[in-house]
Amino acid sequence: MKRKHALRRPKDAEDPGLDGDDLSLTSARRYEAFGRVMAALASEADFMESCRDLTWWRGGDHTWHIEWRDGPYASEVAGLLTERVLDPDDEEPLVTEAGPGGAATAILDVMGVRVELRAIDPMGRAASRARPGLWRLAEALDTTRRTNTRHPWEELLGG
Repeated sequence: MKRKHALRRPKDAEDPGLDGDDLSLTSARRYEAFGRVMAALASEADFMESCRDLTWWRGGDHTWHIEWRDGPYASEVAGLLTERVLDPDDEEPLVTEAGPGGAATAILDVMGVRVELRAIDPMGRAASRARPGLWRLAEALDTTRRTNTRHPWEELLGG
């Protein structure tokens, strides 16, 4: 059996990736901004439950694109990120709106990194909260509400 081997670089040659995009300080800032945005979105249970097909990718111009179906309007998510993505030292927001936001799109500047939000067929936070679902986290954790049927957490735990 033949094996294919990649060409080896001479030992005295410099690594081309050291000054390239993946290891630079600006690239680190881009990934930090993206991580803060995703952490803020993950902490919002209503957002995570209401949207489908949440995807993200890095654009050719080093922007981040975040897209989802259903769920909140892009302007609502922009407002959420403005409230949640804060500087830990002085609690100042790290997010500013870089362009006009609406139901379908919003453009943010997060720590100097452009983040574009895009909602496909959004219904808004109020409509998504009112939409009946098979199992909602808020209902599952509400133990004060008495019903004729078993709670979702009772179903899960067999109680």
